[in-house]
Parts: sequence; C-alpha cells; structure tokens
Amino acid sequence: MYEGKFFETFGILEDRREQGKVKHRLLDIIFIVVIAVICGCNEWKEIKLWMEVTVNQLWLKKYIELSNGMPSLSTIGRLFNIISPKQFEKCFSAWMKSAITIESDDIISIDGKTMCGSITESNRGAHIVSALCKSHSLVIGQVKTNEKSNEITAIPELLDMLVLKGCIVTIDAMGCQRKIAEKIIDDCKADYVLNVKANQEGLMNDIVECFQNQDMVQRIENLELAYELSKSLGEPLGNTGLSMLKTLDFGHGRIEKRTYFFTQDIEWMLDAKKEWRGFAGAGMVRREVEANGKQTCEYAYHIASIKTVSQYAKAVRSHWGIESFHWSLDVTYKDDANKTRKGTAPQNMAVIKRIAFNAVKNDKKVHPKESMKGRRFLASMDFEYRDHLVNINFK
Repeated sequence: MYEGKFFETFGILEDRREQGKVKHRLLDIIFIVVIAVICGCNEWKEIKLWMEVTVNQLWLKKYIELSNGMPSLSTIGRLFNIISPKQFEKCFSAWMKSAITIESDDIISIDGKTMCGSITESNRGAHIVSALCKSHSLVIGQVKTNEKSNEITAIPELLDMLVLKGCIVTIDAMGCQRKIAEKIIDDCKADYVLNVKANQEGLMNDIVECFQNQDMVQRIENLELAYELSKSLGEPLGNTGLSMLKTLDFGHGRIEKRTYFFTQDIEWMLDAKKEWRGFAGAGMVRREVEANGKQTCEYAYHIASIKTVSQYAKAVRSHWGIESFHWSLDVTYKDDANKTRKGTAPQNMAVIKRIAFNAVKNDKKVHPKESMKGRRFLASMDFEYRDHLVNINFK
C-alpha cells in the first residue's frame, strides 16, 4: 500500500486539520477523489455515490488502508477547503517531473482558463493557468489567479515550478511581456514564441510593417510562386531573410490551410532588439478555414527566440492544441458546469481534474484509440483497466 511516486510526492502535503479529531488520512481522501474523477465523477455528489458502492470500496483497499471506513462528503469538502492550494500545485508539478521526461526542443504551451461555475456576484471565479507538454499531451503544472489579467504575475510563478531547459515555451498575447521573455531565456534556459497583439501596440505595428513593406511583399510573392512550382507541402522554402512553410489539414468537415512566414531580418527593429531578451525573429501565420460552405482568413503575429520557420510552425500549431485540452475539461470533465465555489476548493478541484486528465490521457497501450469519455467509462466498470491506469501513472 501507498507505493509509488504519487503517494511519495503528495505525502508531503501539510494536514491542517486538528490531529486529535482526524479519522481519515489526507492521502486516502485525495486518492479516493482522484480515482472517482478518473471513473467519470465530475461533482461532489457523484463522488459520494461512487464511494458508497461496495465493490469500489473493496477495490480502494488494495491501495489505501481506509482503517476508519469511508470519509463522509462533508469531511472531504472541509479537507479540500483547508489544503494549501499553492502547496497542492507544487506537489502536482513535482509529481509530473518524476512521471515524465521532457526532451530538449519539446513544446510547452501556457494558457489560462476560467472555471465559469465558480463565478459569483462577488467573485470573478477561479482562473487557472496551465502548462501543457506537447510530446506527452499532459499538463505539467498549474497556478491560479483571481482573474485573467493576473496571468502576467502567475506565469513567472508557473515557470519557476517547471524544468524547461532546451524547450520552446509558447504563450498567448497576455504573456507577451518583457520580463516573461527574460525569465524564459535567463532562468529557464529555454526559447519562446510569444503571440503579439494590441497590448504591445508598438511591437505589433513594427511586425505588421515588417511583413507589409514593399520588399517583404515581393519576397512573399516569390515564395508563393516557388511553392506553386514545387508543391512542397510541409517543407520550408526561403532563407533567413524570409522563409515559408505551408500545412493542410482535413477533419470534421473542415479544411484548414496554414501558411507560416518567419524572418530573421530584424536588425532595423532597434528598440525591440534592445528590449526583448533573446529576440531572434518575427513570425506571421495566415490561417484559412473552409467549413460549412464558409471561408475565413485570419492572421497572427509572433516574436521568437528561435531561428527557423519549421520550429515556428511547430510551436504555433502546438499552442493551438491547448484549446483541445480546455475543450476536454469542459466537455468531458464538466469544468465550467462545476459549482464548487467556497474557499480554496475550486482551485484544489482544478488540480484533481488535471491529475485525472493526465492519468486517463496517459494510456497509450490498452485503449489508445478510445475517447477520454470512453476511457473514464471503462475505468468505472473494468477493475483491471482501473488497475492499469494506477500502475502506469501512480507507481
């Protein structure tokens, strides 16, 4: 019992309860809730019903003692209101460090999501900033802010939790800040691709001007012509002055064409070169989508410390992938519908759901082609599959 990195890592959590009145181990309660969420429970009442099933109690006793039986729902609720969220988040990050190896040149996407169900008249709701690892498609860390605007202060705190040497960090426009770029380069020893929008108006204008000046427009036209002659889809064309790469995706009735442009010809951007640590190139991506008979076209702009259009395309596309993670939290884990609002429980429940998401997502062997919803259903019914998820994630 209590074997493996999960119990070892989360075992350091401070138990703030009055010890003379404690009947249930903190680790027992955390493990119960995590497994219940893995098995499809999204609300506290669902967790309560799951705990009351005798076969589930017998299964739990293979991994935890439960010397005083099952905890009540009120006991669980009180515990999740007194667990230190920051300590819980640090344990989660430490557990993921021990569970997976992040290779050099991996993509780490950072983005925030508000738990809409936690919003009240007096509270803007819990806003969770998460880091997603591209190679494993797993969350490797999270921190909470009181509102979206506080991502600027939360992102450095999240970066401090992670080991990112040699990786490429992607962040949307909210995180396009000089100090964040500096931290990624100097402290994390990593690279960055940062989305630029109107919150950095001067920088945005410089990049737009860069890609719209007459010389650059001519270069773009030449590369488009070269592509038409070669049809080198997915292969870079051009040089350090301007390079281009095109991709094409089909699926769910959509055709999505992306054209990435990247230039290292930025010597004229004197202020930006001086102010942004590691700034090595500017990128523009054109995203054309055809769906349901409608066509849309949008542009996005970035600054980066990387030096090739292939790296740029990989980083930008990977960052869009974090939207899939947020979608899964909403649709599969009912994140926005969850009404947990009191105290620190919303933030701690966010950690639980990310633990469960990782555990289910990490199955690459038994049911790799099954949906997240399907895997959770199987875990609720098939004890052998549930054991498999414990063995590959918690040991």
